[in-house]
Amino acid sequence: MSALVWCPCPDEDTAKGLARTLVEEGLAACGNVIGPVHSVFSWQGEIGEANEFGLLLKTDARLLDRVVARLERAHPYSEPAVLGWRCEASGDATRAWLGMLTGDGA
Repeated sequence: MSALVWCPCPDEDTAKGLARTLVEEGLAACGNVIGPVHSVFSWQGEIGEANEFGLLLKTDARLLDRVVARLERAHPYSEPAVLGWRCEASGDATRAWLGMLTGDGA
């Protein structure tokens, strides 16, 4: 099964660096840097806005918890918003590609 992880980053270089780290460590097969995006958020009782870059990681679902934990540790925000979910549907080629992360790929 495939999984995705989403996380906003303070800038493009941070998002690229985090993507490279997770791919090099074999926790993700790909990281897409998206942006810039404008975020409007509630934080510590106040409404804030920031320009950020989104990071979308593709991984095998069996690695999801490890990816989320590693991203939280590596991220420069003190409490980053890291969301991960298992994908119920994915193409055969995608499943095989992501399965290679755990040794189950074609």
